[in-house]
Amino acid sequence: MTLAIELAYWQTTAIKVGVVLALIPAGAIILGYVFLLKMMSHMQSRLGPMEAGPHGTLQLVADGVKFMQKEDIFPAKADRFVFAAAPIVVLMATFLLYIVIPAGPRLVIEDLDTGIFFALAVSSLSVLGILMAGWASANKYSLIGALRAAGQLIAYELPLVLAVVGVVIQAETMSLQGIVRAQADGAIFGVGLVGNPFILTQLVGFLIFLAAAQAELTQTPFDMPVAESELVAGYMTEYTGFRFLFFFMGEYGTAFAFSAIGATLFLGGWYVPGVEGTLADVLGPLVLGAKIMVVAFLIFWIRFSYPRMREDQLQSFAWKFLIPISLVNILATGVLKVVF
Repeated sequence: MTLAIELAYWQTTAIKVGVVLALIPAGAIILGYVFLLKMMSHMQSRLGPMEAGPHGTLQLVADGVKFMQKEDIFPAKADRFVFAAAPIVVLMATFLLYIVIPAGPRLVIEDLDTGIFFALAVSSLSVLGILMAGWASANKYSLIGALRAAGQLIAYELPLVLAVVGVVIQAETMSLQGIVRAQADGAIFGVGLVGNPFILTQLVGFLIFLAAAQAELTQTPFDMPVAESELVAGYMTEYTGFRFLFFFMGEYGTAFAFSAIGATLFLGGWYVPGVEGTLADVLGPLVLGAKIMVVAFLIFWIRFSYPRMREDQLQSFAWKFLIPISLVNILATGVLKVVF
C-alpha cells in the first residue's frame, strides 16, 4: 500500500524556506572549517584551532555563539535603520541564490526556466547591502570600502555572466536542471558513458567563472573592499555581534552557492552516470557536495596563494583580460555550435 501525503502550499513553502535557511550556515561552517581553518593552517605548516570539539571541528560554532552574545553596538552618528538592515540585505541575496540550485532530479526549490539568469541577477543584490553598510556607518573607512566593493562587483559581474553564456549556448537552456540534463545526455567523441561535462569544452569559461566568483566574494587577491592594512575591515568596520556574523555567513554561504553553481554548470551537478529516479535524489546531494568541495578548494587555494592586487590592477584585469577572453570564448562556442 502506498501512503501519499499532500501538503498545503504554505507547508511546502515553509519546508523549502527552512531547508535553505539551514543550508546557509551549514555551508558557511563547512567551507570555513575545511578551508579557512584547516587547509590554510596546513599550507602554513601549523595545526589551526584544536580545542573546540574533535580536531577543532566546533570552533566556528563556538565563534558563532560568542558573536551572538556580544553587544549590538550602533555608532553615534549612524543611520540606525539602514545600518541594521544592511546585513539582512546581504544575507537575503545569499538566500535567493539557493532557490534554483538543483541537488537531484526532484531536489530543487524552484526549477525556473531562466534559473541561471535568476541566480546571477540576485547575486548582484549583495552590493546594495554593502553600500548601505558603508554609508550608514558614518565612517570614512567603511564608505571607501563600500565604494570599492561596488566598483569591483560591477566590473566582475560582466565576466561572470559572459563565462556562463558559453554554457547556455551549448546546453540551449538557462534552466540549471536543464543544463545538468544536457551534460548527462551528451557524449564525448560519440561515447556517452559519463555524459559530457562542460568543463571539457568550456575550460576557458570555467577559469573565467572562478576568477569572477573570487572577485564577487571579495576574497584575496580581490579583497580591496576589506583590505585590513588600509581600511581596517572596510564596510564591516563598525559592525559587532550577530550583525557581523550575518556578513560572515553571507560571504561563506555565497561561496558555497557559487561553488554549487560552478559544479552544476561545468561538472554535471548532481548527475551520476547510470543513476536515475529516487536513487539519484539520494545520491545527488552527496555527488553535488563532493563537486562543490572541489570547486571551493580551487577558490580558496587562489585566496591563500596570491597577494592583494592594487585597485588599478584589479580593474584592468577585468576590463582588459577577462571580458575580451570571455567574448572570444562565446564567439568560438557559437561557431562550433553552428558547425557541429
